[in-house]
Amino acid sequence: MKDVKLLNTKGEELKNVKLNQDIFDIECNDKVLYDAIILTRASLRQGTHKTKNRSEVRGGGRKPWRQKGTGHARQGSIRAVQWVGGGVYGGPVPRDYSKKQNRKERRLALRTALTHAANDKLMLVDKIEFNTPKTKEMKEMLETLKIADKKVLIIVSELTENVILASRNLGNVLLIDASEINVFDLVNADVVLMENAAKEKIEEVLV
Repeated sequence: MKDVKLLNTKGEELKNVKLNQDIFDIECNDKVLYDAIILTRASLRQGTHKTKNRSEVRGGGRKPWRQKGTGHARQGSIRAVQWVGGGVYGGPVPRDYSKKQNRKERRLALRTALTHAANDKLMLVDKIEFNTPKTKEMKEMLETLKIADKKVLIIVSELTENVILASRNLGNVLLIDASEINVFDLVNADVVLMENAAKEKIEEVLV
């Protein structure tokens, strides 16, 4: 099993903790991980884009001039696609961008992302808690751990009001509960700061 140092919020080493090798030390499947990232990004798209075709554009109900004898090309409507202000041919229409991935693949992708995190960017702390809901306390903790200039994903076992309020004004910090862990946030972070209790919850679910 892989070992990782357990720290407190002052950066002091408490002990070594073993990570479950079935979750944090598997043979990575980057293809499944890539598919899971694409699925996540696709699901964020609203798909509400829309242009109007010639039947939906206002106006143009009559023929602009007679068919013959004017010297102009024949036209049936000023809202045809070749006219300024006319309809759009082949434009986007509302659609659902969401993709599907079976349950085993989703779990494998998550374990792969956790393995990558454990290899180079996982920091384990015993407990993250603050006495006041001040951003200053969160910044001081990150500076003590020397990750204040990194994009940090903080995973806690339970969301508390003080921690939520202390982190929400920091653009480089994302705070989530252990039950909300996902591939995209793990891959997108420079550092994954995880509570020991959150690690245990994740192991309990994914093992």
